[in-house]
Formats: sequence, structure tokens, C-alpha cells
Amino acid sequence: MASAVECTDENVREYLLYRGFTSTLKHLDNEIKADKEKGFRVDKIIDQLQQFVQSFDLFGMKEYWRYLDRRLFCRLEDVYKSTVTKLRTSLYRYYVINTIQKGNVEKTQEFFQKQVQELQGQAEWRDWFILPFVPSPEQNPTFSVYFSRQWADTFLVSLHNFLSVLFQCIFDADVQKMIALTDENEQLRQMLFTLQTENPEQRNSDQMVHHKLPLYVQNMDRLGDTELDLVSSQRSVSTVTTTSRNFLSAFLPQGRRAPGKPAPVSAGSSPSQAAMGRKDQSTNQLALVDLNFLYLLYSSICQPPPETCTDPPESSTSRTNGAGADGGGLSAEQPFIKLSQEEYGEHHSSIMHCRVDCSGRRVASLDVDGVVKVWSFNPIMQTKATIMSKSPLLSLEWATKPDRLLLLGSGVGTVRLYDTEAKKNLYEMNIDDTHPRILSLACSPSGSSFVCSAAAPNRSGNNESASRLPIPASGQLLLWDTKTVKQQLQFSLEPEPVAINCTAFNHNGNLLVTGAADGVIRLFDMQQYDSIMSWRAHDGEVYSVEFSYDENTVFSIGEDGKFIQWNIHRCGVKQSEQLLPQDATGPFVLSGYSGYKQVQVPRGRLFAFDSEGQHALTCSSSGGLIYRLTNRETALERVMALGGHKAPVVTVDWCSAVDCGTCLTASMDGKIKLSTLLAQKS
Repeated sequence: MASAVECTDENVREYLLYRGFTSTLKHLDNEIKADKEKGFRVDKIIDQLQQFVQSFDLFGMKEYWRYLDRRLFCRLEDVYKSTVTKLRTSLYRYYVINTIQKGNVEKTQEFFQKQVQELQGQAEWRDWFILPFVPSPEQNPTFSVYFSRQWADTFLVSLHNFLSVLFQCIFDADVQKMIALTDENEQLRQMLFTLQTENPEQRNSDQMVHHKLPLYVQNMDRLGDTELDLVSSQRSVSTVTTTSRNFLSAFLPQGRRAPGKPAPVSAGSSPSQAAMGRKDQSTNQLALVDLNFLYLLYSSICQPPPETCTDPPESSTSRTNGAGADGGGLSAEQPFIKLSQEEYGEHHSSIMHCRVDCSGRRVASLDVDGVVKVWSFNPIMQTKATIMSKSPLLSLEWATKPDRLLLLGSGVGTVRLYDTEAKKNLYEMNIDDTHPRILSLACSPSGSSFVCSAAAPNRSGNNESASRLPIPASGQLLLWDTKTVKQQLQFSLEPEPVAINCTAFNHNGNLLVTGAADGVIRLFDMQQYDSIMSWRAHDGEVYSVEFSYDENTVFSIGEDGKFIQWNIHRCGVKQSEQLLPQDATGPFVLSGYSGYKQVQVPRGRLFAFDSEGQHALTCSSSGGLIYRLTNRETALERVMALGGHKAPVVTVDWCSAVDCGTCLTASMDGKIKLSTLLAQKS
């Protein structure tokens, strides 16, 4: 509808310029600038409301909402009034949360003081009056959900969709009225033509005209060729609009629904009707001219543009159906809506690791230069801390309790425990001088210990981006106590000590799964601290390994490019297998000028699951790819591409703290894309 209004405004401007009405044109432009309905552009209305919220203009926000209520919401039937009330409540909460996040306590108190008469009797606001006095409301179970980025995005999308449907309904109702008037006018013309041809007096007076043409054809030179277009297109227009007319009538108040077509007039009409038709002949002709002009205006706006040779814009359906080239099956159903995609660009070299903490509030990212960035994305993307190290950093992991602590593994045999809030190192643990490369860290869900994978020096030098040697390096798998900061034990790695590339705990920390450079997956019992099974999983190294949602299986990606699901109750038994393209498994290649190529071996997580374990996020050359996990032999079924990257994505993560997930995709050019998804519940 917004495009239709813009087109109409532009036509009016051209008409005023053609007639030389410059002063009227200036008044029109001023009125358009002050238009509160923003030309029926929903995005502009949302921006106006957000501007009131960000500037703490409570009065302006309330007045603007009242205007929308008077102009738009009052047209709805009573059944939709509850939806309007819920949206208004969410808007007020959005305003209050913004005042707290910006630290403006005065505006928070002002809101409750001015709204106390209106809100104190409403049950949904009963607990909110203590909000200004809660020390940390973002951690309070009652209010924590409203401080999340996902809630704000969901509210804005809901309001946007509601206004879009409302405008479409109103616009379609006007079009229906115009079509109904056109049909009525056509029937009047047919009645007039019938009366003229069957009236004897009229037939005698026009003896010289043996085949008298209808009146609207006689006046073709005055009305133009559009009259024929009007008659020929009536049937097709009415057919196209029937479906939307029936569907949208449910959203409109009874007074705005288009009237039905009048019954056709029979040929045997009374003489009084014929006289009436002849008397109003000139009036009908003038009305026909005006009606025809209005109909053509609406037709030029509403009908789609002619087909061209340009490619259509990429839609969610076309992205889904075009997914077969990268492996995995096709799916016509979109399980997620991409609400937004933001970019974090503080790194200046390729990313190795990118992990979000357990609460979903902070992200830690590590590049190949050894620079660690700790940043938040709610409510805005902001760097909280920058960690520079003299020695190279190879791995990182968030602690679980407390979640503000960050474990950093180096290339010189040390692990640091860093406090991201105090911005200082708490401990530095010396692991093993003979195995200085800390390749993987995994913190137990209980928070009392962490597992550390230490490997011998890289015989190709300290370049972690170079290709690995065919002979696996030796390594150790160690368990450290985070409270005493001491090593508890060293796990036995059979048949020989080998470098462990990846580690993962199950939900309660009773099981630990590891993937090694020799292609073997090992499963450890963390109560007995013993290996309970191991099997050859990949031809080459194991790059990434994770437990499934039900923890009955384990997923892995290896150097052979395969994504495999393993049954942990039957050692070495595959449940499904999928061959992935190289840009999903590595080694990753970034080409430059003059034949320059940068090659990076996988170090971070190559796949991550959503909160329900039904979908997996993987790497690709241009962004993250989301697959649906299947129970068939083919493990993956591609459903969505996130896109947004210009360089290969080398590591991913998926925040599962809330259903409305946040996907992280990090690439070789140092860019990190944060995509907020809304799950579509079936």
C-alpha cells in the first residue's frame, strides 16, 4: 500500500507542476512531511515510535499511539481490540526497559508516576511497579525476558506485521468499493442500451441507423481507449480479487465491507425505468468519466509491473529451493524467520574461535593474531574488553559458573582464567612444557573443573593456519580443578597419546566426547574418569564433535568432509552420514591478488545445534547454512542460508539460551555476523 500511496503522490505532484500550481505543491510537500501516517509506510511508523522511545518522549509516544488508534485501530472489529491492547502494553514495556538499559532512572519513575492511574488496575502491570527498585532487573526471573534482544525484535516484528495487514485490509476494502461501483455502472450502461434498442419510439426516430452502437462505444473518441480496457478487464480483476476479498473481509468492520453486486436488470423493464434511464443519461456519462479515471489510477497502482529479464529478488522460498548445490536435501518449509543480521568488525585478521556464553549475553572471539574481543549485542553491539597477549592464543572457552569467566589456552603451555567484568587475569596455569599447544578447552557444566587438550609443538612451525602433517602429533588430555587451580588427573589415550582437537561435555558433565588427530572418537565416563569406548570415525583428523539433543548419539565432522551421526550405545555404528562441501569442513582458503592464498585449518566449532536439537548450523563460503536433522541415511536437509559474508566462514555458534536463537558466523576476513532468528512453531 505504501508504494501505491507514493505513486499517487508523485502523480499529483506531476499534475500540479504541469498546471503551474507551485504554491499548492509547496503546501502538499509540507503536509506530506507532517503526515503522521507516514504515507502508510509501516517501517516509517515503527521508526517514529522507536524515536519516541529512544528520546524518552513518553508524551509524544502516547499521543502518536492515540492518533493511530483514532485513525486506524478504531476501524477494527471488537474481536481485534485485545490485540491492540497487548501491543500497547508491549510498547509501554519496551519504553520502560529502554529507560533502565540507558540508566535513566528519572524517566523510569516518571513513567510509573504518570501512568499509575491507567495501569494500577491492570493485572499485567501488577508486578511492574517494583521495577525501579529492583537492583538488577535484567537478572530477575520476572523481568529478564524483557531485557533480551529477542523479545524486543519479536515485539517490533509483531507490530510491523499487524500494521501491514491492517493497511492492506483497508486498502483492499477501498479497491473493492471501486470495483463494486464499476460493476454497478456497467450494469446501468447495459440497462440503458437495452432500453434504447427495445423502445419502438427510439427505433423509429433512428431509422437511418440500422445498427445503433451502445452509448459508451459512441463516446469512445471522448473517453479514450481506456473504456475498452475497463470493460475487458472487469472480469479478470473481479476473479483475482475474489480470494483476497473473502479472506480480508474477516479483518474489516462491517461498515467497510464492499457491497455486493446488484441484481442484473432484465430486458423487460418498465417504461418508467426507461424514462429514468434517459433522463439521467448525461449524469451517468459524467459519472462514468470520473469513475473511469479513478479506476485507471487504482489499476495502474495495484496491477503488477510487466515482466522483465532481470532476476527476481531472492525470497525465503527461492533461497530454500535453491539449496541443493551445497549438499543436503531440499525443504520447502522455513523453520525460522531471520529478524536481523548485524556485523561485528573489530577484528583485523581471520577468526579462529567465536563462542557465546551460557546466558547468551556475551560473545568471546579470537583471531589468528591472538587478539580476543569480549563483546555484547543486547541491546546494542558493544566491545566490553580486549585481551592482547605476547604469546599466541589457540583456544578459548566460557566458564559455566560464574559465566563471566573466560578460559584462554595459549601456544606456550599455559591456560589463563580471565574475568571479563573486572578485565583482569585471575590465574595463569602452566599445563605442560612438552605439550605447549592448548588446542581445546571444555568446562564442565557443574563449573568445578575443565578439560584441557595439550599437544606437542607443531613440526611445521608455529603457523596454526598451515596444513597439518600426515603424522598426528602427540598430546595429552588433562582434567583441572577450577577452585584449587590444580591438575586432577591425566586421561589415558589408547592406543597411543595423540593430540585431541575437540572436546564436548553432555548436559550434566557425566560424559565427555573427544575427537583426535588420528581420526578416533573417544567417549569418557567422567565419574570413573575412564574411556568407555572409542572407534575410528574419519579418514584423517576429527575437527568437531558434539552430543545430540537426546544424548543418545554423537555428531562429528572430519578431514574427510563427512558429517556423521554415531550411536553411543553401539560402538562405531553409524546412524546417518552426509558428505559436506569443502567450504563447510575446511581447510578454508581465502584467495587474494596475484595468486595469493591464505589457508586455515579448522580450529573452532564447525557446527552448532539450535535449542531443540532439530537443526544444525554449518559453515559455507558466503555465510552460515541451516540444516534440518533427519532420521534417514542422509543426515541433513538444507532449509535456510544466512548469507552476509564475503569470505569463507570458519567457525559458528548458536546461542540456545532462548528459543529465539542467535547465530554467530565468523569468517576469514575478521567479520562476525550475528543473525537473530525467530522460530516458527508448527
